[in-house]
Amino acid sequence: MTNQNKRVVITGMGVISPVGNDLKTFQESLLNGKCGISVLEHGDSKEWEGINVKVAAQVKDFKATEYGLTPQEARKSDRFSQFATAAAVEAMKMSGLESGVNIDPERLGVYVGSGIGGLDTFIKQTKVSLTDGGGLVSPLFVPMMISNIAGGNIAIKFKAQGPCLATVAACATGTNSIGEAFYAVQRGDADAIITGGTDATIFPLTLGGFQNARALSLEADPAKACLPFDARRSGFVIGEGAGIAILEEYEHAKARGAEIIAEVVGYANTCDAYHFTAPSPEGKAAARAIRLALDQAGYKEGETMYFNAHGTGTHLNDSCETKALKLAIGEEAAHKVLISSTKSMTGHMIAAAGAVEFIASALALRDGVVPPTIGLEEPDPECDLDYVPLKARKADLDLAVSNSLGFGGHNATIVLRKANG
Repeated sequence: MTNQNKRVVITGMGVISPVGNDLKTFQESLLNGKCGISVLEHGDSKEWEGINVKVAAQVKDFKATEYGLTPQEARKSDRFSQFATAAAVEAMKMSGLESGVNIDPERLGVYVGSGIGGLDTFIKQTKVSLTDGGGLVSPLFVPMMISNIAGGNIAIKFKAQGPCLATVAACATGTNSIGEAFYAVQRGDADAIITGGTDATIFPLTLGGFQNARALSLEADPAKACLPFDARRSGFVIGEGAGIAILEEYEHAKARGAEIIAEVVGYANTCDAYHFTAPSPEGKAAARAIRLALDQAGYKEGETMYFNAHGTGTHLNDSCETKALKLAIGEEAAHKVLISSTKSMTGHMIAAAGAVEFIASALALRDGVVPPTIGLEEPDPECDLDYVPLKARKADLDLAVSNSLGFGGHNATIVLRKANG
C-alpha cells in the first residue's frame, strides 16, 4: 500500500519543445495557439525514398551548450539526452534545489524515461558497422544509445544519488515516469525527484515505420496536419523534445521556502491488453486509469476540471479517449470538463509528450488559463465534448488531469490540485 501521509508538490519545471525551449516561451506559445509543426526537409539519400510524410514538429534553435551542457557533455550525449539535461537545468534552477546544500544527495532521485532512446546514435553507428565493420563502432555507442542514459546523465550532473529509474511505456512513458516518481516521494523513498520524459526520433527510419503502420498524417499543410477531435483528422504528427519536473515532498519544500506550483494528488496506470498499437474501442481500461487517479485525488462531481487529453489526431485514439472520459466520470459530468490536446501545437513528442503535457496542465491550473486545441473547426460527432477549440480560455480550476495512452495498450493518468496550505 502507498503511504498516503506524505504530500508531493511541484517546485520546478523545464521544457524543450517545438514551441519553445524554455518554460515562459512554451506557455506563451500554447496560450497564443502557436503551431510548432513545420515542413520537413527530406534528404536525397536512399533512406528517404518512399517517405511520404511532409511535416514534423521539430525543436528549433537548439544548441546544447546554450542550455546548460558543457561541450564535453554535449559531445558525449545523444540528442534525446541533451534535451532532457537541458530541461532539467531549467527545472532545477526554478526549484532552487542544490544537492549537498539544501537536499541530501542520497535523498535526490531521477526518474526520466525515453520511449526509444538514442536513435540518432543507433542509426549512425549501424551505418559505421555496415560500411566499415564493427571494429570501428564508437566506444560511446552503447552509453549514448541506451534509453536510461538520459536519467543517468542528469543524476551525474546534479549529484543525485537517490533512486534512479528509467520507465519505458511508449507514448505513456513521461506520464508513467512522473507518476512513479510521485509514488516514490509519497512513500518516503526520496525528498525530491527530477522526473519526466524525452525523445528525439524524427528520422527516415522512424517515419517509415510509423507511416507504414498508417499512424502518421500525410498532410502537407502544417496548419492542417494535426487535428485532434476534428472530423478531418488523419493521423498524428511526430514531434521531439523533453519535459522535466521537480517533484518534492511538501514539508521539505515548505521548510526551505520553495515556491510551489501545484500538488500531485493522484496517479494510476492500466493496460488494455487488447492490441499492440490500437486502443481498445471500448475504452474501459483507459477509463479505469482515469477513475482510479481521480478517486485517489478525492475528486467530487461538480469540481471544475481541465483534462489535457492524449489527443493524437488519429481516428481511434480521439474517439476512444472521449468514450473513456465519459465512462470514468459519467456523460453529464464529462460535458462540463474543459479538454484540450496540446499536441495540436507540439505534435506527438513520444516519451516527452506526457511530461510536457503534465507541465502544461500544471501551468493551466496555476494561472487559470486553459490552452486550446488549435485547428478544431469541424468537430467529429463521435467527439462531442468541450475541447476548448481554437482559443485559450480563462477558468478557475479545481484540478487538472494529464492523460496518456501508448502502444502496447498502456494507459496512464495524473491528477493535480492547486497548492494550498
